[in-house]
Amino acid sequence: MEQNSSNFIKNIIIEDLETGKHKNIITRFPPEPNGYLHIGHAKSIVINFGLADEFNGRTHLRFDDTNPLKEDQEYVDSIKADVQWLGYEWEELHFASNYFEEMYNRAVILIKKGKAYVDDLSQEEIREYRGTLTEPGKESPYRERSVEENLDLFERMRNGEFENGSKVLRAKIDMASPNLNMRDPVIYRISHVSHHNTGDKWCIYPMYSFAHPLEDAIEDITHSICTTEFEDQRPLYNWFVEECEMESKPQQIEFGRLNIENTVMSKRKLKQLVDEGFVDGWDDPRMPTISGLRRKGFTPGAIREFVKATGITKGSGAVEEAMLEHFVREDLKLTAPRTMGVLNPLKLVITNYPEDQVEMLDAEINPENPDMGMRQIPFSREIYIEQDDFMEDPPKKYFRLFPGNEVRLKHAYFIKCNEVIKDENGQVIEIHCTYDPETKSGSGFTGRKVKGTIHWVDAKHAIPAEFRLYEPLILDAELEAEAADDSSEDKTFLDYVNPKSLEIVQGFIEPNMEDVKPQDKFQFFRHGYFNVDSKHSTAEKPVFNRIVSLKSSFKL
Repeated sequence: MEQNSSNFIKNIIIEDLETGKHKNIITRFPPEPNGYLHIGHAKSIVINFGLADEFNGRTHLRFDDTNPLKEDQEYVDSIKADVQWLGYEWEELHFASNYFEEMYNRAVILIKKGKAYVDDLSQEEIREYRGTLTEPGKESPYRERSVEENLDLFERMRNGEFENGSKVLRAKIDMASPNLNMRDPVIYRISHVSHHNTGDKWCIYPMYSFAHPLEDAIEDITHSICTTEFEDQRPLYNWFVEECEMESKPQQIEFGRLNIENTVMSKRKLKQLVDEGFVDGWDDPRMPTISGLRRKGFTPGAIREFVKATGITKGSGAVEEAMLEHFVREDLKLTAPRTMGVLNPLKLVITNYPEDQVEMLDAEINPENPDMGMRQIPFSREIYIEQDDFMEDPPKKYFRLFPGNEVRLKHAYFIKCNEVIKDENGQVIEIHCTYDPETKSGSGFTGRKVKGTIHWVDAKHAIPAEFRLYEPLILDAELEAEAADDSSEDKTFLDYVNPKSLEIVQGFIEPNMEDVKPQDKFQFFRHGYFNVDSKHSTAEKPVFNRIVSLKSSFKL
């Protein structure tokens, strides 16, 4: 999906421009403000804004806010922030609710043409009358109300004379249609509730399937690009545009939605995770929301490139999460400063190093980008190393520190383990080593070689830090999909939430990181790429979210 590469949507646009069907391209991104955007929405954003940009067209941001029971200004604000963070700007901002008067008038046109009627059936009865895929539906006993009666009842619905659920307005199409969407769908329902944008002006609200195509037509959208789940809705959308006598006739084109293995991609399920306290809000770094990925440390460039690499097809196969992680590594490897952090500290004393001496050692900020320069690291008699970098009784081919073995301290010296200090429970709490002053990193020493290099932080100058390590939120993709099946009554996707998806550890970082700010990103030697958390970090103690580990098996 890169610029100038071919895909079926782009080919349609090219043909429309060449044949003169359209002089200008207008796309739109039309989210419902009933939750935060997730990585799947990022694909729609990149496609709609990207194609409009490529053909010098424009893109509208439009909120499909037709259901005040589920919508909130918080979601509106978060969606705007996410679109801009991804690097896009809309030419026009619209709300479906700004078109409520026109939608009402278009519904009146349907009634006058005998194409819509007020129905008194309950929601359950409408569902029963609808039929199945193999059986035709049954017509409502209120289907043949006169035009005059329907106009009167619809106006009284608007005036607030009836209770919620007592009446609806339905389109009169075909109760025997093989497409269930065409079996007299509900287009207006009564809802006595305030709207985030229109307040208490309305007590009837249009259904999404009625409002959505009219919004596209009102805004003269040329290409209504959406996912394949709306393909069966296309005949209904076209019917509404035609029968409501809209001048503009948008063309709907469907593409396969983005799915990622072991990842919940349902806004309803994501809201459930938030509401039931499984995560720390919509922006929890374990969430696949754009705000969650941002807080975890993903970059907009990485997400854009990932979406482009998935391509535009009709298929909806799931891609590996490792593919997304690959692009964030690619984006950060030349820009993220290298540093050292010890996540599970073990004290190490260099017994032959002068007690009061502090030495400043030189280290590259990023060896893959020499232009980033050098940094200096303090080194003295006491340091912290990782607990995993020492074993008292190691297996074969263990090349890190153990009694009698020699390793290199990154950017420093060779050290050799001589003594192990334990507590009353037999736990190792301190190790004593000696160093060889001739082996300083960068000195050109060639006298002997060691097989292991370990990282460290100077104990006297270290800054306490918290590290948050993440695993997939869902344990098994196949089990989660099975739980999502309506026929499965015993399990829900919540049964497959990983209780160990977050591990919090306390450690230390280099002193030159004392002024880090939220969203600063670093590569910690051997641990991976980390981002300073925007919610829990303090000036006294920074909190780092691991974005990705250093290694990946993914290949493009």
